[in-house]
Formats: sequence, C-alpha cells, structure tokens
Amino acid sequence: MALPEKLYDLRKKSGLSQEQLAERLGVSRQSVSKWESGRSVPEGDKLIAISECFNVSLDYLMRDGAEPPVSEERGGEQPRTNMGTGFFAGLAVCLAGAVGLILWGLLFLLDPSASDRIGQSSAVTLDGNGIILALCVAAIFTGAVLLLKQIRKK
Repeated sequence: MALPEKLYDLRKKSGLSQEQLAERLGVSRQSVSKWESGRSVPEGDKLIAISECFNVSLDYLMRDGAEPPVSEERGGEQPRTNMGTGFFAGLAVCLAGAVGLILWGLLFLLDPSASDRIGQSSAVTLDGNGIILALCVAAIFTGAVLLLKQIRKK
C-alpha cells in the first residue's frame, strides 16, 4: 500500500475529517487532499507530525510493504494520539493538589491540635490552614487548566 492510501486509511480509522487532520498538522485541508490523492507528498516535518499523530513509524508511512501499525494488528483499534508533556504536567499538578488536600485533612483527623500550631506559625494575615488550602486548590485548578488545554488540542 502506498503513502496516499495509508494516509486515507489512518485518517478514516481515527475518525478524523481532512479538515481536522489539517488543523492538527498545521496545514490546509487542500494539502491533506493532495497527499491522499497522490498529487503531492508531505514534507519531512509533516511526515514526522503524521507519524506522531497516528502513532505509526515513518518506515510504515514511506515504504510499500512495511509492517502495519500495531493498532491494525490488534483488530482495528484506533491509533493513540500523542498527549504531550503538557497533559502529564497538568495531571501531575492536579494530583499533587489533591494529595495535598488529602494529607492536610488526614493530619487534622489524626492530630486536631495541628490546626492551631499551623495557624500560629503563619506570618501572613491568612492563617496557615488557609494558605495550605489555597495552595492545594490553586494546584488543582492550574492542573485542570493545563489538562483542558491539552485535551482541546487533540
């Protein structure tokens, strides 16, 4: 199977329109159409982006008779998309905030006098409990924003 057919098959199996694929790759819909019809070939950087988008190797894209992507061998599962580091950073910040809130709650369940000690150790008008709560909520909010940005890109 040649590159145009592979592009078409991968795009259809992932449920993307030409317009959606073009947006992901930063090209026009007409470019995707030309690639799929064989009237032109994507440049090197676009081939890399296509391979990452569909989680296939460049070897598979460019060589006739190359091994099909893993997702086709497993019965037609949709190719995985590359979530990027922003997704994992957002997830990590969100989880850190949630873990902080849980630990803060457990501390006060196990040692109720800890609230007074934290409140007295704060040099800010907001007592120490409020600072911890605000930091944890801010971490969860920041992580959620990062996650949503990454999900919208996909």
